[in-house]
Amino acid sequence: MAEETANTSAKDEVWFLDSGCNNHMIGNKEWLFNFDEQFRELVKLGDDSKMSVMRRGHLKLCIGGIIQVITDVYYLPDFKNNLLSTGQLQQKILTIVFSKDSCKVYHENKGLIMYTQVSYNRMYVIYATVVIPMCLKAANTSDTKL
Repeated sequence: MAEETANTSAKDEVWFLDSGCNNHMIGNKEWLFNFDEQFRELVKLGDDSKMSVMRRGHLKLCIGGIIQVITDVYYLPDFKNNLLSTGQLQQKILTIVFSKDSCKVYHENKGLIMYTQVSYNRMYVIYATVVIPMCLKAANTSDTKL
């Protein structure tokens, strides 16, 4: 998980910190960058249904004004939620502390990077803006040659 600062005005998305899922999962492929288009896998969901993973890539989230890069995110077409796997976060030198009615995520060098209170239905929810990847094209509009 890398970090950089950002100033963004996009809307926050709902992200569930999920201790029951093995991988980060989203339903919007436009959010991914550095993805593997050929990656395919089947995942079993909490209701015992199965869905096909159609790509795996990286994602940038702006949390508290800081951009966090989330790696190895699965894209599942028609998936309606955004899940951050607590197990997968812990594998990335992060420490997750559940205490009373809160969840705190710490980076070993940067300290606290995420914090949330438990919701009324006992879920831990993070609100974060997705930083959409963009491609820029350089063009020469002059006939002058160097």
